[in-house]
Amino acid sequence: MATIKEIAQKANVSIATVSRVLNYDPGISVADETRKRIFEAAQQLNYKTLRQRSGIAVKERYRVGLLNWYSDQEEMLDPYYLAIRLGIERECFQRKMDLVKLYMQPKGNSDSKDWPGESLDGMIAIGRFEKEDLDRFPIGLSSIVFVDSSPDDNRFDSVVIDLRKSVSEVVDYLIGLGHETIGYIGGHNKVNNKRVRDEREKVFMDQLAAHGLFDPELVYTGNHLYSEDGYKLMKKALTGNKVPTAFFIENDSMAVGALRALHEEKLQIPHDISIIGYNDIAIAEFLQPPLTTVKVHMEHMGETAVELLADRLVAKREIAKKIVLPTRLKIRESSGAPAKKNGAAPINHE
Repeated sequence: MATIKEIAQKANVSIATVSRVLNYDPGISVADETRKRIFEAAQQLNYKTLRQRSGIAVKERYRVGLLNWYSDQEEMLDPYYLAIRLGIERECFQRKMDLVKLYMQPKGNSDSKDWPGESLDGMIAIGRFEKEDLDRFPIGLSSIVFVDSSPDDNRFDSVVIDLRKSVSEVVDYLIGLGHETIGYIGGHNKVNNKRVRDEREKVFMDQLAAHGLFDPELVYTGNHLYSEDGYKLMKKALTGNKVPTAFFIENDSMAVGALRALHEEKLQIPHDISIIGYNDIAIAEFLQPPLTTVKVHMEHMGETAVELLADRLVAKREIAKKIVLPTRLKIRESSGAPAKKNGAAPINHE
């Protein structure tokens, strides 16, 4: 039987760190990559917790496929999907489910034999999948849970957030502060050779249009959702004919880059320009200034997906469930009333 010492050696961390991570000590602070190594080492060594060794064990061991539309490198640049995956891994580990990493099959190649390894009991798919992607999933596998998208509400379980409500709250908040020129920075990811526009962009446009404030010239989108993209797009926005007094940015990673661009221009935030992000990643409250953002319970999304899958496998449930998790606007110091209610932010390019 594997020991904590063996896990520590394999993961290259201390025994104390392994013990606290495996027991989900809320007081420990470790990097996501370190936490990942510990859980992977524990799974590979078939480690059993004290509770499991005492005889409280899962009656049946399920084999679950984990499909992520992001590559490992992309995931590290955008912590949103990383946090969801860590929530899935932790919950699967607690439930003694075998987690198998999968990769999207070519279009029209969805037969179960084309997926690696033994047959799967179920699957969790993370990302923005659409109905046209379903023919690339294993034929006959009904126990699939989608996280962050819901390509078929009638057939498959899903865990999503209420994007329309959360973005509407952001727009209402900025308008309530007195902003009349509000910009958008986001990305049109290209996944599986397909460009995907985030629903946040559409809702942002709709909500501003309803108030008579939408200006297409104030929408800046790139190919990805990384800090570098936020930096470049903000630089571009600051050289435009119109510079908004506030920006809603599609995610916190992009907001980090945008803040750097503003600092380089020696602009004061929020006096010159207000910034609001999305997701509330771990560093958001430690930025300068602390970032106003929409809190998304990312790890809980992953945990909920595993709960849905376990419920379907154990109870043999046939009716699909869609769980919509709430978000919350967290107001910090990066947002405030505009310096000039009817004017753009004063920009000095000298």
